[in-house]
Amino acid sequence: MAAVDIDVNLVNQRQNFSRLLIMPAKRKYKDSVFTSLFSDKKRLLELYNAIEGTSYKDPNLISINTLQGVLFPNRQNDISFTIGDKVVVLIEHQSSINANMPLRLLIYIARVYEKIINPKDVYKQDLIKIPRPEFIVLYNGVDKYPKEKILNLSAAFEQGGKEKKPALELSVRVLNINKGCNLKLEQGSKSLAGYSAFVAKVREFGKSCSLKEAIEKAVIYCIDKGILQDYLQQNSSEVVNMLYTEFKLEDAKAVWIAEGEARGEARGEARGEARGMKKLFALWEKGLSLAEAKRKLGLAR
Repeated sequence: MAAVDIDVNLVNQRQNFSRLLIMPAKRKYKDSVFTSLFSDKKRLLELYNAIEGTSYKDPNLISINTLQGVLFPNRQNDISFTIGDKVVVLIEHQSSINANMPLRLLIYIARVYEKIINPKDVYKQDLIKIPRPEFIVLYNGVDKYPKEKILNLSAAFEQGGKEKKPALELSVRVLNINKGCNLKLEQGSKSLAGYSAFVAKVREFGKSCSLKEAIEKAVIYCIDKGILQDYLQQNSSEVVNMLYTEFKLEDAKAVWIAEGEARGEARGEARGEARGMKKLFALWEKGLSLAEAKRKLGLAR
């Protein structure tokens, strides 16, 4: 009898979750699920400790100073924060890692320093102290990628100079957070392990149903299994909308790059990719389907 009661409760619970999932989101989200999840200082501190092997205890040591819409168009996929004597830029990346990430982060960190430093201080004669920057990219895409890799700004420098050591360098640490790829990180951060498991479930379910249904099924599955349970219970409809938008944007980006490369090979040029992608995303966000946006931009065959 007890087993029957448990099953009935579970069915009722799933029905309640399903009703939550079909409720419209309260606002238009530009945040990613990653940014929404780790904007909570407790989760962010746990994640940072796991990445760096530190043992900070007080979440109030973190001061979040994320810039809006600098690294990624139309969505927020990064978190910038200070902790101790460091300023950290933390990014979750689902598409192929962009080789220009160090250059983009150079521009980003300059703007962060402008935000956290009094502009008048740079004109003082005495040396002012600034937090040491750290750049971390968490890769969560479907392509094969090493457990860890370092990207350096100096790789982009023209090869005409003979300097042994560049006058300017910026290093980005890329960590593969796909489920099972970085067990040490997963063990150190329950929230990160839960997030990786959730995304993996979406992809698994997506093999046999629509994207929206896959996300909804993954939300229910993870709540049932105690994976990110509190977060998903409180934000179920928002998570569905955010992740649906993220995955659709990645699909659009992949299509655009593939078609851009094909045209570039045929014409011997690849100019305009960034401008075209931005226009494609803008039309998609205005409500046009990907096919309609492509036709409007003259990309449909």
